[in-house]
Amino acid sequence: MSEYEINKWFNLEGKTAVVTGGAGILGKHFCRGLSSAGADVVVVDLDPEESASFAGELREEYGTAAIGVSCDIRSPQQVTGMVDKIVSQKGSIEILHNNAAAKSKDLKEYFATFEDYSFENWRDIMSVNIDGMFLVAQAVGKQMLSQGQGGSIVQTASVYGVVAPDQRIYEGSEYMGVEINTPAVYATSKAAVIGLTKYLATYWAKDNIRVNAITPGGVESGQNEQFQSLYSKRVPLGRMGQASEMVAALVYLASDASSYVTGQNLIVDGGLTAW
Repeated sequence: MSEYEINKWFNLEGKTAVVTGGAGILGKHFCRGLSSAGADVVVVDLDPEESASFAGELREEYGTAAIGVSCDIRSPQQVTGMVDKIVSQKGSIEILHNNAAAKSKDLKEYFATFEDYSFENWRDIMSVNIDGMFLVAQAVGKQMLSQGQGGSIVQTASVYGVVAPDQRIYEGSEYMGVEINTPAVYATSKAAVIGLTKYLATYWAKDNIRVNAITPGGVESGQNEQFQSLYSKRVPLGRMGQASEMVAALVYLASDASSYVTGQNLIVDGGLTAW
């Protein structure tokens, strides 16, 4: 067999891939991509019915043994229980996509100005975006270490964990009918994701556990035309991204195609950060 048999490099058959936030807007696309590559996907999300239902869709569409698991990743006990449940059913975990992130239930509170941002809301977002990411990476990393066969961890960051947002694009911009911006808590938490990724990549390198980040640029998901127009003018490719365009980068980082890649942040942003 040729060492350059590309399809084999990207094949995830026989591997269990855990995706937190798996029932979310991007999460569903990521789960479908991993399933399409052959992985048995574990859809981890807060809502047990949504997780189980979407896992059923994956089984039907791709013929893989997907399962749904409910977990509040802010809770150390629930995260430990989630990993134990997955291992009891699947035997092992080869891939983690640490993807879950939070917005406030009250979008106006989430998009408040920096000067008026509540500390309670700051801590609430951080408890998912970075505390939860720490807890999941820690628990799954321990499991991968106990298996002794390495693994791949991919963490979702953001373009605004790399560069600051251009405040001018928010003039007249709305999301789901609410005036928007990029809150400092979001940018700060996503910058922390990149820092954690680099740390874990070097920390676990000796154990062949690769840790990388994927950084999506702006993706169309309910913004008004004004925002889409202003954002697109900041992007060399001249448009916002589609959720499906983020998926191949994840499959690459999860698979053996990236066997010599760790500690990297793969930016999928249409060139925004090149300017």
